[in-house]
Amino acid sequence: MADPIIWLLLGRKLGDNTQILALAEQLGYPYQGKKILARSWELIPHLLHGATLAGIDKTRSSPLRAPWPDLVITAGRRNEPVAHWIRRQSGGHSKLVHIGRPWSALSNWGLIVTTPQYFLPAQDNVVHNRLPLLRMPGDQQRERALALRSRLQDLPPPYTALLVGGDSGRFVFTTSKGRQLGRAVNRLVADCGGSLLLTDSPRTPSASFDALLQEITVEHFCYRWRDGGKDNPYLGYLALAEQLVVTGESMSMLAEASATGKRLHIFDMGDGVTPWWRCLHNYRYKPLSHHFAMRFGPTRMRRDIGKIQQALVDSGQAVWLGQQISEAPVSVPAADEELELSAVRVRGLLASTVEDTNSGN
Repeated sequence: MADPIIWLLLGRKLGDNTQILALAEQLGYPYQGKKILARSWELIPHLLHGATLAGIDKTRSSPLRAPWPDLVITAGRRNEPVAHWIRRQSGGHSKLVHIGRPWSALSNWGLIVTTPQYFLPAQDNVVHNRLPLLRMPGDQQRERALALRSRLQDLPPPYTALLVGGDSGRFVFTTSKGRQLGRAVNRLVADCGGSLLLTDSPRTPSASFDALLQEITVEHFCYRWRDGGKDNPYLGYLALAEQLVVTGESMSMLAEASATGKRLHIFDMGDGVTPWWRCLHNYRYKPLSHHFAMRFGPTRMRRDIGKIQQALVDSGQAVWLGQQISEAPVSVPAADEELELSAVRVRGLLASTVEDTNSGN
């Protein structure tokens, strides 16, 4: 029997692409990556038409033509209309898998693979995982670790890695929070000994990271994305560090840090008990739109990554930065176990596609 035709709709968001690729590789079948680049005004046609290519830049995106796929895997709002368009061209043959939270009705999808920050219901076509899907690249980690050791030869171990994200939803990484994080992680390393390995990300406000660095007095190695994104030591950090500190707004960083099984500290970038309207930094597009969506939007359109943070803390896999880590063993599903369970569900969906084809439907 011929292998199924599988298309992956890959966009600009690396976190979405990582999950799509992880699931596709776990399936064990050949697949084709389709680069989809949306136009800046794509929201308008996407809201007006459920199945359309009107919002994408066709000259810069991969061609989409027959033979149509048996399975399409996508993530993110921008690629949803494209997935629906492909299914329409296939005469309804193509099965659609969405990772995360779809904007269109849940019944439009063969399968949805989601995580706690989305408020999706428990139903037959929804798979609920604790953390985003990922495959930890062991070979790349070892290579990056070896390459990084020579750059760290003057820094004493053990290493603490600080992975800094940026603004996302209700989380705004201000200069004040940068100073707070810098003081807290500096104190942690001073107490534990060794050195600090730190990196920002493309979303990190430069002024906030500068404020953080001003608080660092322990021996450290710093990598900055503004230097061009070359020789990124991120995977090396994950391999060499004995404990990790992450800002809590990034699903991908939380999942990758948690998958290492190392001591994990989460820096809370929220505003505590202060009402959101009393913080000037919340009067920007992203935090403002988030608060309005949480207040007035339908349940399935809401997003609160704080639910992932709290789940990690409640399970004992992580602590809030500044709290004591428990050495008690934690019994929770491993990331690779959740990935395989998700793949099993997708294989079942593919099997139904074959049955439909053989029956002439």
